[in-house]
Amino acid sequence: MLTINGTGSRLCDGMTRRDALKIGGLGLGGLSLAELLAAEKAAGITGSHKAVIMIYMCGAPPHQDMYDLKMEAPSNIRGPFRPIDTCVPGIRICEHMPMLAGVMDKCIPLRSVYGSPNGSHDSFICYTGHSFVNQPTGNWPSMGAVASRLQGATNVSMPPFIGLSPNTGHPPYGSPGHPGFLGISHAAFRPSGPSRANMKLNAGITLGRLGNRKQLLAGLDAFRRTHSSDKSLSGLDDLNRQALDILTSSRLADALDLSKEDPAVRERYGKGSPKNYGDGAPRNPEHFLMARRLVEAGARVVTLNFGRWDFHSNNHNTARDTHLPIFDRSLATLIADLYERGMGEDVSVVAWGEFGRTPTINKTAGRDHWPRVGGGLIAGGGMQTGQVIGSTDRNGAVPKDRPVHFGEVFATLYRNLGLDPATMTLPDLSGRPQYIVDQHVPLPEV
Repeated sequence: MLTINGTGSRLCDGMTRRDALKIGGLGLGGLSLAELLAAEKAAGITGSHKAVIMIYMCGAPPHQDMYDLKMEAPSNIRGPFRPIDTCVPGIRICEHMPMLAGVMDKCIPLRSVYGSPNGSHDSFICYTGHSFVNQPTGNWPSMGAVASRLQGATNVSMPPFIGLSPNTGHPPYGSPGHPGFLGISHAAFRPSGPSRANMKLNAGITLGRLGNRKQLLAGLDAFRRTHSSDKSLSGLDDLNRQALDILTSSRLADALDLSKEDPAVRERYGKGSPKNYGDGAPRNPEHFLMARRLVEAGARVVTLNFGRWDFHSNNHNTARDTHLPIFDRSLATLIADLYERGMGEDVSVVAWGEFGRTPTINKTAGRDHWPRVGGGLIAGGGMQTGQVIGSTDRNGAVPKDRPVHFGEVFATLYRNLGLDPATMTLPDLSGRPQYIVDQHVPLPEV
């Protein structure tokens, strides 16, 4: 059974593929669009829908130089940065993030994040909450794919899961989050990647021909009803429908067109660069604005990748001069913008990397890989913000109290989306049910 948290509305997930493929209806993992909307209404999800914006900070940022400064530690550990007060008494963060300090009442710094399996650069745990060790058949899906499968689209012309990351020199830095065992029909739509070319009609394609294509799709549905047990066809019908809906609607294209945004708002987000930083991602404030526009237009999960934080040398100067000012302004503006538009209570934001950095500054003034503990920031989503969760020891080397596992954050974000991590399962490719979050519960503090 599929349970939607709220007043107790329960919908059967036992419909067959044949039952779900109805002309004029939208198959959403066994739910029609009408059924999904009814479930959201029963759950109290009204107005702006629940959504997540996930910011992957490629290469792992230095936690002790952002949210967890260690002023009592020796100089070879604490570094040159100084803490500043925020709008929340008692919470202090790095001096090079003054705008985030001004919206700290809407944020929660996480100072004791753990769970990274090793010190290798991979975005996997940031998108799934799972280690890539001992995966189920087909591999763990990302949060966006899970939301796509269990909740579907809020609008037929808007993909539920969108990834803004371009391809990068180090492929995991450019990942938007993979669909895993949920299959290609729940993969991220990537307007900055290979999908961009598919957003325009080829020359000679008219609305009349699109009408004929609708007839063709109706014929394909009939074929699939006859061959519903053929797993090789899985996902094809969803992709074709979504492509047609996107082509015949301006909803997605308008959300991606920043020329339609108020110039004053674009200016607030600041300037960066659309070019990749080294083998990492761009430092592009426009992606933060685009994420807000996409969520506003109906996307459930939007991922974006920012920079390359792997500062093995010249850590502090590089962070100060190339990453922190852009990140600070972009993220703080996004959070403020969401609240100003009445979306702050419905949209959860998370920004983090795959692990932390070494407490001791190395001989080239850098910090190396440190999987034992890291940090991050969550905001909005109806959570109890304006607090810090977790702490590390004097040197920022290990959790001191309240260790926070990646999986706990994922359980929290799923709950914020309206998905119960304690009860909801999805079958892997072997047919075995897998919990969307394994062995972790939402953060009780929020």
